[in-house]
Amino acid sequence: MDLFELFIESLGTLTLNKTRTGLAILGIVIGIGSVIALVSLGQASQQAIESRIESLGSNLLTIQPGSIRQGGVVGAAGGRTSLSLDDAKAIASSPQITTIDKVSPEFSRRAQVTTGGSNTNTQIIGVTVVYSEVHKVNMSSGSFISQRDVDIMNKVAVVGPQVVSDLYGDGANPIGQNIRIEGQTLRIIGITEAKGGTGFQNQDDVIYVPLTTAQKQLFGVNYLGSIALEAKSAEVMSNAQNEVGYFLLNRHKLTDPTQADFSIFSQQDILNTVTSTTGTFTTLLAGIAAISLLVGGIGIMNIMLVTVTERTREIGLRKALGAKKKIITTQFLLESIILTFTGGIVGVGLGVFASYVISRLTSSPFVVSLSSILLAFMVSAGIGIVFGWYPAQKAAGLQPIEALRYE
Repeated sequence: MDLFELFIESLGTLTLNKTRTGLAILGIVIGIGSVIALVSLGQASQQAIESRIESLGSNLLTIQPGSIRQGGVVGAAGGRTSLSLDDAKAIASSPQITTIDKVSPEFSRRAQVTTGGSNTNTQIIGVTVVYSEVHKVNMSSGSFISQRDVDIMNKVAVVGPQVVSDLYGDGANPIGQNIRIEGQTLRIIGITEAKGGTGFQNQDDVIYVPLTTAQKQLFGVNYLGSIALEAKSAEVMSNAQNEVGYFLLNRHKLTDPTQADFSIFSQQDILNTVTSTTGTFTTLLAGIAAISLLVGGIGIMNIMLVTVTERTREIGLRKALGAKKKIITTQFLLESIILTFTGGIVGVGLGVFASYVISRLTSSPFVVSLSSILLAFMVSAGIGIVFGWYPAQKAAGLQPIEALRYE
């Protein structure tokens, strides 16, 4: 009997009890589908976060007060008020720094914003005119903060589309309307284009005001929350970190880099952290889903063991008529592999469909990697061999006389 005949006979045997065959396949379907859907979810989340980080600006460096080891300078003990507007101006004008193109001093804090009967809690960012260039902020309508607004501490605001929706409703045009922040009345002069995001990372849920207005009139501070720098090219990012770091050490009269009262990090540092974190998260999700594959494999082994018991007399008769042990083993292995391979195909389809539905519901990228599909097929075939081997060996090892006597 050749392999094709064994395959046809295995199919016929499996179709005799469709309910049991379907239940055996179901475990593999759920396992494979879960792995593909959850891996896709993890990859889509990673891609979405990376695109949002990259949209903040190219070749971007950020200086923050405090003591985090990042980039070329090691931070140690330091306050959260160690950066000033004079630091930003010194970096921009220093002939020692040759790798930086633009400097954007910033201060941000969350605050309650009200207008009429509506209110929202959002991020208020004090900026200068260069902020829109460094962070790639485009305007949907109106204008961005100007240098004159900064110079005269003008009470104006540029709002994100989420803020417009929260305060005025979808499709509203609030330019010229007033909002109140920290007891001060500010006039809206522009609306930014949508960038996307969720929660505290929503780049549309922000209000931009002149830096001087934020510092002096809204929050009463004389320090910066951060300084954003745009390097001249990606190739000089490392040099830029070191140039700016040692310049600020000298300016803050610090000789030991381990005592720096600031930290410098790049977009690549953030991307590396995000990639590592989301990669671990994706692996965890896939591991959890893989447990259902193991359960499905054990289910198939149980089904095959029951099948061996039910077909004991048949096996004994075939062996008595001259069927070799190899033929019996191959047939039972084929039946197990057919079950798992069929479950793998259906599971891949289910996983891809689930990934698509999730992407539509969450407005995230639709990502299905070819590697996860190939892995699913390999795993399903492996499960068929591993969990089908023992029942196949048990069937092939039956003695013809004893099998024929089995009731």
